Amino acid sequence: MKSTKELLGARIKELRKSCGFSQERLAEMVGVEPKHISRIEVGSSYPSLNRVELIAKALGRPMKDLFDFIHLESPDIRAANMENMIKGMKEEHQRLIYRIVGAFRE
Repeated sequence: MKSTKELLGARIKELRKSCGFSQERLAEMVGVEPKHISRIEVGSSYPSLNRVELIAKALGRPMKDLFDFIHLESPDIRAANMENMIKGMKEEHQRLIYRIVGAFRE
């Protein structure tokens, strides 16, 4: 199981790459050394709340998006979360999800 620090770092890296930014570019926008961005992304350093806000702004995302990292969890945790989500759905939605997942298995 990954730590919150590692998941946050992985999510920041994912969002940074989706924006087409290098670590150097993001560091420049946030006002830190690229080495600091690297440490955040590998999960060896937590950014301060102020820094999280600056990173989110630089990436053009609300802060909450940086903490949306359940999809980066281990496969077992992801599967358990998906199972819990599906259990709470209407039966017709469960059937639809089943068909969608089945299409990806082929």
